[in-house]
Amino acid sequence: MNKIKIEGAVLGMLGTNCYFIENMETDEVVIVDPADDASVIKNWCRNNRKKPVAILLTHGHYDHMLAADELRRDFSVRIHAAAAEKELLEDASMNLSAMWSSPVTLRADEFLKDGDLLRLAGADIRVISTPGHTAGGVCYYLEKENVLFSGDTLFAGSYGRTDFPTSSMSALARSVRERLLMLPEETLVYPGHGEGTSIGYEKQYNPLCR
Repeated sequence: MNKIKIEGAVLGMLGTNCYFIENMETDEVVIVDPADDASVIKNWCRNNRKKPVAILLTHGHYDHMLAADELRRDFSVRIHAAAAEKELLEDASMNLSAMWSSPVTLRADEFLKDGDLLRLAGADIRVISTPGHTAGGVCYYLEKENVLFSGDTLFAGSYGRTDFPTSSMSALARSVRERLLMLPEETLVYPGHGEGTSIGYEKQYNPLCR
């Protein structure tokens, strides 16, 4: 039996997907993109007797990170984000919180770069730099489990917006075509919003492949 299990919750006004990378043997869990409802996440962890060991951010937009600081404090865990996302996280106008909610900034504890390998909760998690939706957007790839957390870079049959601070359509297209669609077709994709998909499906149906 695979000791790693993926679960998720849809949180907040924008329907952000928060994911849990669970180790079924140790009950450790990595939280990916905690969105904006810390109480739901805390209750889930406590009700299921899970021990958070880290928070991973795919990018710094407010709807993916508002709960991160409270979870860091309550569970004594560290927040990981791309080094290239530092400026956006620490600027409420760039992370869009000043526009759509109360202004919020966040300081990450660990800064990541392309190719970094994180060993958390018994999982090997590879960092893939995918600029475009934001300059410091990253995806997290679990090769053994055939799983990719794509944030707002890649959606089912679609891709992230590029009309925000630090966005670039040309960079996003390169990220999807050159970094993500090169992964095995059986890779399951867990996006930041909407339903899941696979790399094989996106190769056939994503507009960026046409």
